[in-house]
Amino acid sequence: MPDTQRRQPPLANDQRAQLETLYEEMRPRHLYPLWEVLSALVTHEPQTRAVPAKWAYGDVRGYLMRAGDLISAEQAERRVLILENPGLPGESAITPRLYAGLQLVLPGEVAPCHRHSQSALRFIMEGDGAYTAVDGEKAFMKQFDLILTPNWRWHDHGNPSNNPIIWLDGLDIPTIRALDAQFAERLGQPSHPESEPAGSNRAKFGRGLRPLRAGSVRAEIPREPLFHYPYADWSASLEALAASELPDPHIGHALEFLNPTTGGAVMPTISAHVRLLPAGFETRVRRSTESAVFTVIEGAGDVQIGDETYTLSPRDMVVVPSWAATRWRADTKLVLFTYTDRVVQEKLCLYREHCE
Repeated sequence: MPDTQRRQPPLANDQRAQLETLYEEMRPRHLYPLWEVLSALVTHEPQTRAVPAKWAYGDVRGYLMRAGDLISAEQAERRVLILENPGLPGESAITPRLYAGLQLVLPGEVAPCHRHSQSALRFIMEGDGAYTAVDGEKAFMKQFDLILTPNWRWHDHGNPSNNPIIWLDGLDIPTIRALDAQFAERLGQPSHPESEPAGSNRAKFGRGLRPLRAGSVRAEIPREPLFHYPYADWSASLEALAASELPDPHIGHALEFLNPTTGGAVMPTISAHVRLLPAGFETRVRRSTESAVFTVIEGAGDVQIGDETYTLSPRDMVVVPSWAATRWRADTKLVLFTYTDRVVQEKLCLYREHCE
């Protein structure tokens, strides 16, 4: 891409020396010249410290199960291994605005009830029969379900099944940290009292409907009333889409998860969608300002991100940084789940993409 920034004329030696003297005098007063850092602050295209990376599910799972032998869900509060971007060491972040981790709840365990400013999603990687309870309503998990825990709503996780449950946690922790707006609170007991029967949120809001009241009395509707998106539902819709039209040349067949009351992204700071690439399909190269975390649900293929190419297998997890040129190729039918920070950028009128 062309360099459209104006080039500065060079400084004479005596001019540079006088400026350095000025800088020394200003520094104790916490003043700094913008012209020395302007090119790094206002870049002609996105610059990020995040780098492309892949985590093989089997490797992470092995470490997670070992941790399960050493620390309980109650002791840890949340038994999670963080997927930390190699370009962001020590920041507990997979991109500058997103967090990712794999969480384990063993049979009979309860991850205690708490709430926090951060919004979270859970994408179930392995196992059936555990639950997440949101404000006392349980959502029972099946593999590849998407479950939300919106910010500042009580939630706990329990596993009455006979098998371990592992899911991908996606949160906006870095975004909330950057805004200095983080709060957290523990309920003081392992589980929230049951408030509604399991599945109530889907029954009331999952079919394109919502409660209505007569007169001036309005139904109280949470900001994110639907928090369970079952695999059986979204996979059927994705297959129907793939059967009815040609794939988009840059992203294949794709469906976004929506908040039914707003028609927008599932949460204020996180967007999520699924993609299907037919066997033999190869996308064209695309860049976007969103940073994204992908999980392979089924199939095989590869993804080229900038100069890096990764072979893909089921449950592998890949991070695509902002403005990285990306191309996907499907050897067999390839189904992907992803969450991104796109909704934040769209609200701020910052989102861009470039499709070749």
